[in-house]
Amino acid sequence: MKVNFNRAALAQALGLLNSVVPPRTPKPILRCVLISAADKEVRICGTDLEAGINYIIPEVQVEQEGEVVVPADRLLAIVRESQDEILAMEAEEGACKIVGADSHFTIYGHDPKQFPKVPGFEGDGDLEVTIGKLQAAIEQVLFATAKESTRYALNGVMWEVEGKKLSLVATDGRRLAKCRINLKQAPSETFAETNLIIPAKTMSLLDKVGATDKESVFVKLIDNQISIKCGDVVISSNLVEGKFPKYQEIIPVDNDKKITLATDIALSAVRRASLLTSEESRGIKLSVNEDKLVLSSRAPETGDAEVDLQIDYKGKPIDIGFNPQYLIDVIRVINAPEFDILLGEPDRPGMIKVGQDFMYVLMPINLG
Repeated sequence: MKVNFNRAALAQALGLLNSVVPPRTPKPILRCVLISAADKEVRICGTDLEAGINYIIPEVQVEQEGEVVVPADRLLAIVRESQDEILAMEAEEGACKIVGADSHFTIYGHDPKQFPKVPGFEGDGDLEVTIGKLQAAIEQVLFATAKESTRYALNGVMWEVEGKKLSLVATDGRRLAKCRINLKQAPSETFAETNLIIPAKTMSLLDKVGATDKESVFVKLIDNQISIKCGDVVISSNLVEGKFPKYQEIIPVDNDKKITLATDIALSAVRRASLLTSEESRGIKLSVNEDKLVLSSRAPETGDAEVDLQIDYKGKPIDIGFNPQYLIDVIRVINAPEFDILLGEPDRPGMIKVGQDFMYVLMPINLG
């Protein structure tokens, strides 16, 4: 194999592939990427056996076809540190040489025949959506997935397709985020009225794909796998097994106390009110009174904090406690100048809404 790469394009591809390659694994070949040069194009693949990336590299010159398997982290480090615009790569007999204007590296790899097959994308997609809308939705729900849970369904994001709408829903059992976006066209019968649970890692990979906001993402469902294509990148993944919670049952419908807050002001207020919280006293209290919202915290070993915000509110006063980090997480991803908080009773979930397409449900905590 003999190929000349545009270094920047290669670095971008390897950066994404390195996100799927496991840093630790009993199978050393999984810490590698497969580079295949054929028919004037170069394809790089990586996988952890649950998710995979198949990436066609732009701006290449193939002088000799072939393939090589090399450690992903070593190759990425060399490419990122290089100052050259063009890097030459030559591979034969299990060794890969990377040559720049003033540098020469040789990396020893593995037998390409032993590398696991990484699916590509054949035919038309069952669903089409713009990458900008999908990535914005991912960022608004991904943080709410469970980081570690024996209920595997909570470790993923549910895709709920209804007509020409796609809803992404994530929960860790204490909070829930839902974002709804428009599809470019009605989905195929395979996807109509379908609910899928996609691993959080796969969603994170999709969020890292570099593309123009209006570029299309095509999605295909094959057995218990999903394939997602955007431009020259194909991400394939197993689906999460298990049943997603019936989240509709926990969405409050009788929260009659509504306040509207400016996003940047609210984020600053919550951060300041949480500065003196501790491991034992990690909650903040929201005290809603006529025309005033007070955010406060108290930790016996640390001290007290209080932040006042002027609001337009004429309803019944309420005091309610929340985990401040859970408030910070959601306010940081709100892509609007203001949002609504809807509250009911102090022991009932609170809800944050932005228009008709984003909502966040948060369980209260007892402040004692």
